[in-house]
Amino acid sequence: MDLKKLRNIGISAHIDSGKTTLSERILFYSGRIHKIEEVRGGGDGATMDHMELEKERGITITSAATSVAWNGHPINLIDTPGHVDFTVEVERSLRVLDGAILVLCSVGGVQAQSLTVDRQMKRYKVPRLAFINKMDRTGANPDSVIKQMRAKLGVDAIAYQIPIGKEENFKGVVDLIEMEAIYYDGQQGETVRKEAVPEDLVETAQLARHDMLEALSNYSDEIMELLLAEEDVPKELIYKTTHDAVVGLQITPVFMGTAFKNKGVQTLLDAIVRYLPSPLEVKYAANTFHESEDKIPLACDNDKPFVGMAFKIVEDPYGQLTFMRIYQGKIEKGQPYVNQRTGKTERFARIVRMHSNKREEIDTAGAGDIIAVTGIDCASGDTYAKEREFCSLENIFVPIPVIKISVAPKSRDDSDKLSKALQRFRKEDPTFHVFTDPETNETIIAGMGELHLDVYVERIKREYKVEVVTGPPKVSYRESPTQMVEYNYKHKKQTGGSGQFAHIVGSMEPLPQDTEDAENFVFEDKISQGRIPKEYIPAVMRGFEDCMAKGPLAEFPVVGMKVTLSDGSYHDVDSSEMAFKIAAQGCFRENFMKMKPTLLEPIMNVEVEIPEAFQGPVTGDIIVRRGMVNQTDMNGDTTVIRAEIPLAAMFGYATELRSMTQGQGTFSMELGSYKPTPSHIQEEVVAERKKELELAK
Repeated sequence: MDLKKLRNIGISAHIDSGKTTLSERILFYSGRIHKIEEVRGGGDGATMDHMELEKERGITITSAATSVAWNGHPINLIDTPGHVDFTVEVERSLRVLDGAILVLCSVGGVQAQSLTVDRQMKRYKVPRLAFINKMDRTGANPDSVIKQMRAKLGVDAIAYQIPIGKEENFKGVVDLIEMEAIYYDGQQGETVRKEAVPEDLVETAQLARHDMLEALSNYSDEIMELLLAEEDVPKELIYKTTHDAVVGLQITPVFMGTAFKNKGVQTLLDAIVRYLPSPLEVKYAANTFHESEDKIPLACDNDKPFVGMAFKIVEDPYGQLTFMRIYQGKIEKGQPYVNQRTGKTERFARIVRMHSNKREEIDTAGAGDIIAVTGIDCASGDTYAKEREFCSLENIFVPIPVIKISVAPKSRDDSDKLSKALQRFRKEDPTFHVFTDPETNETIIAGMGELHLDVYVERIKREYKVEVVTGPPKVSYRESPTQMVEYNYKHKKQTGGSGQFAHIVGSMEPLPQDTEDAENFVFEDKISQGRIPKEYIPAVMRGFEDCMAKGPLAEFPVVGMKVTLSDGSYHDVDSSEMAFKIAAQGCFRENFMKMKPTLLEPIMNVEVEIPEAFQGPVTGDIIVRRGMVNQTDMNGDTTVIRAEIPLAAMFGYATELRSMTQGQGTFSMELGSYKPTPSHIQEEVVAERKKELELAK
């Protein structure tokens, strides 16, 4: 494989922007499939939505990988879900990709999940192109979408095409570099026809081309000089500047079309191979295994020692299938490789190239490739290398679950099957948590939203033939201190023989908790002159940490606390690690309530899309739910309301919204932050929690 030609790309977008439809067309035009199937509308369903549930619901639940070729360029393609509940699928795909396509709806523009995907692309520094889809829809407005991209995403979005015709009359695009009109003929748009720009569009196209060149001149002195001299800019210079600026994460070229009507996809494929980087152009580095600031640069070279990342795990009837990105070196079937986290040597039994849920066996895979291997037992995010303690790759960001429900099998005979299912899903999905409530002994599952858990409950019924009973959803509250307290705590216990003695002095104070990934616990050691021996200090930290699992207010986890240890004393005979750990626990119990703790509740960023006529009742309902409307946008006849609403008030909202809007309203939500719960609601929650705990006893 010529690595210069290889592209590893993902398709990401807000729910219902047409990612899977676009993927289907890419597979068709590249000759990978010979019949187009639709996401909705009977048939076998889209190729990349291979799960029964995906076909029924018309949504993507799990990311699917495939490989295609376009004009001699091999492309590894991953189609990711749009729904925020499955956001980890997007996270782990973008972590291993070299480029991405951000799909935007020509009417909806930059929507809630578009912002999340944009954040994820920036987090992993992934170069991208944008594709404005659904250009045939009523209200399609690509200019507005490009303005939104600049304003909301803060990216330099540059149009490389303008549309020919509007809405249902959308016929094709004008390529602003070549200055030619492109039409997509044939029953399935398979014939690309290039002609002169229609007369009525010549002036508009020239103005748009000038805007494109002006924007590009910020990244090329050559283009700027040619523009100032009013000379023609060579096409090759435009292509090179665009490629360099995309790879340098400076610009986002914008293309347009309608995947459903088979227009604009081939030109997007041309842009993918022309502008997105090959693995050779992306700089990757790994952390050294032993703690140091140094990084190990990774080279996309088959002759270097192998380094790869297991980024996704799927359990199937034949065992575990592990999706892997090879960053350096090559792998061979049947050879042993070392899991850097566990130190275990494992044999890669088979290497397969994936096409959705179908497999194609291969004997070797080299640097830059994305493949799947069988026969290994690992977790999502593990690094593999040829030798022990070689390096570790930066892990995948995993958002915390916000919603919990209890699950139990209807029949006791099914307990083992349920346990197997939960273990499998927990291993596959880092945002799906399973634990047993110590008070009620119930099995609790936690996830990113109602749909997330609903899908897993449905999969347990279908794939494991287990009927389950679910308890009502519960919100993950947190307890957080609000004021600083100084402590001076002595733990002294005398029994026969040596006793226990530990004395700690310091302060406990709140940390800011206004973001999703705010710090939960910070421990600062300010002990000087050996007032407490070094070996006892980690025990003090562990003692405080252990207490944070259950706060004294209502036994919810404690977050946002900083503990400073500044003084203390010890006894030569009676002090031990255990004594200092017990002292920290006693100190926490004695002092935490003095910090006036408050309950924090998850606040969701909610985006509601409704017909204009229903704006009044829907806004009123948001306020009743303790929500705060941040922004209202009019988009033709559609109103988009962005609000912050507590998760506790969002259960069953889908049904309520449908009944308020005659079935026409849709919404999406994601965790925004944790904020203090109003005092009257805090009292109710604490009282109810205490009642629950009493019943459990």
